[in-house]
Amino acid sequence: MRRLASLLLLLLVALVPRDAAAHALDPGYLELSAMGDSRWRVSWRMPDVNGRPMPIAPRLPLGCETTPAAAPGFDGRAWVSSFMAQCPAGLAGGEIAIDGLSRTRTDVLVRYEPTPGAAQTRRLTATTPAFTVPAAPGQGEVFASYVALGFTHILEGLDHLLFVLALLLLVRQPRRLFFAITAFTLAHSVTLAAATFGWLRLPPAPVEVVIALSIVFLAFELAKPPARRDPVAERLPAVVSFGFGLVHGLGFAGALNEIGLPQGDVPLALLAFNLGVELGQLAFIAALLSLWAVARKVLPALTHHGVWLGRASSYVIGSIAAFWVIQRVTGF
Repeated sequence: MRRLASLLLLLLVALVPRDAAAHALDPGYLELSAMGDSRWRVSWRMPDVNGRPMPIAPRLPLGCETTPAAAPGFDGRAWVSSFMAQCPAGLAGGEIAIDGLSRTRTDVLVRYEPTPGAAQTRRLTATTPAFTVPAAPGQGEVFASYVALGFTHILEGLDHLLFVLALLLLVRQPRRLFFAITAFTLAHSVTLAAATFGWLRLPPAPVEVVIALSIVFLAFELAKPPARRDPVAERLPAVVSFGFGLVHGLGFAGALNEIGLPQGDVPLALLAFNLGVELGQLAFIAALLSLWAVARKVLPALTHHGVWLGRASSYVIGSIAAFWVIQRVTGF
């Protein structure tokens, strides 16, 4: 399992964005908050592309009249604007689309309220840039939508993926690795549910710092010879992954809180989102193992440099995570 260390060097260009941020490109975000009397407050968030808003725009159902949109302002990560919409016929049965999305490689998350407090969520992509608002979405639609949202979130979160990668490199025995991954899954499921239902509340900024620190810790342990590693991390990696998994679950909860949950289907949406996160995590692990199997055949010389590659991987992972720690602390 230690030979998996070479995968970081093979995938570094694909995994690390140019600015070393935790997410390569933030998706767009469209929110329609029902105000009553057939009025909606529309919030529109466009990804930043070379210092300018991405050239995409929302299109509301026919019959909706909108006020002039405020000039977009940059909030440090994306361009934000807002306006009001009057839709006498409501949203149900109408089409919401993102013009220009089909010419991009990003996604747009749409959160809308057909009636006040009844939030629903849809994810639009380049291949599906529009959808028809259903009169009353069924449980199957809610489940499928939140599974896709969870799957997308974990694969777009480089900090979470680097933690899983470091865990794969650190734990060499398949049995112990299985228990470590299972403990991580159980822990973040617990705090995700607790935060979603309001039983646990922590400010998001310190949580993001601790997530980055958890990666620094694993990278530091990976850089040391097994005999000099922390006894708990070496003998009981499941305990370490469980502890850090509790913090990562709070990070997932922050993302889910921004997305919103449908009223009346909160447990179902929470289960679906968590399932999507797990499917994404398993897909990432399966991709790493598959790529290692291919690399071992194509570049057999890599198998003779496991120690050196492990040390190099730890430095790369630790450097990225340390940068995130500094970036997130200074952003308080």
